[in-house]
Amino acid sequence: FLLSIDINCSGTPEEKLSWAFRMYDMDGNGYIDILEMTKLVSSIYKMIGAGQDHLLHDETPLERAQAIFQRMDVNDDGKVTKDEFTKSCLEDRNLLDLLTPVAKM
Repeated sequence: FLLSIDINCSGTPEEKLSWAFRMYDMDGNGYIDILEMTKLVSSIYKMIGAGQDHLLHDETPLERAQAIFQRMDVNDDGKVTKDEFTKSCLEDRNLLDLLTPVAKM
């Protein structure tokens, strides 16, 4: 736990994203599927307070998860690999901020 906090606060962007990917890959199979993405986005929605609800763009968690998943799943195989996740986040600052809210890179 303490190591993950340290990486989240002081690691490189790639290290932070690797840590985030491992958290979001809930079953540890090496990729994020749409169910995991939906759970992730639902959790983020629950954490966002009323003062930040403008970030939600009037989308349900499922709609937002599907949109993010579609952007990340580059080869359209129904799985987001660690490489796809990392590349997508590094190329899209809004996505990076949404999926790694604690760490500013």
